Amino acid sequence: MSKTIITVDDAATMRKMISFTLKGAGHEVLEAADGVEALKTLQTRAVDMVITDVNMPNMDGLTLTRSLRALPQFARTPIVLLTTESAPEKKAEGKAAGATGWIVKPFQQDQLLAVVAKVLGP
Repeated sequence: MSKTIITVDDAATMRKMISFTLKGAGHEVLEAADGVEALKTLQTRAVDMVITDVNMPNMDGLTLTRSLRALPQFARTPIVLLTTESAPEKKAEGKAAGATGWIVKPFQQDQLLAVVAKVLGP
């Protein structure tokens, strides 16, 4: 079943790689370069999942996660952080912000698809 997923990352190449992987699995993918752009997009588009980088200019992924969790329509939307950060305290910070999961870059395509399938279900 096709789902709509937004990928948020300041690196265009990373957005394209994630988009390519998810589209190949049949999903619709929206892209945003930072949290500000993502929030603007999400005002008019519903999504089934958010995949966001942590370290970005303008609005980072943790701030985006907290901002989305404060909105009733995103209270239960899965949010996965995709980042180079792997320290336990950063993961705890992500969880406290409301993140559903965490993937460390670089990632394998099948790893991303497995997390998406696990989070979104059949």
